[in-house]
Amino acid sequence: MANGSMHESAIKRRPNDKHLLPRKTCCHCQRPFTWRKKWARDWPNLKYCSDRCRAQAKSIQPDRH
Repeated sequence: MANGSMHESAIKRRPNDKHLLPRKTCCHCQRPFTWRKKWARDWPNLKYCSDRCRAQAKSIQPDRH
């Protein structure tokens, strides 16, 4: 790599760098959740912190006819 231009993957991360990751608040339980690598593609569309919150939120919504 030339003249200090390093890619993000070349930077060594420490386990305690999690506070630098983006956070969102769950629409159902209002708890904060942190970005995960497996959510990278869908991060802008995520609303719920877990499958449980998503299922509970959908079961609360009234039926539309």
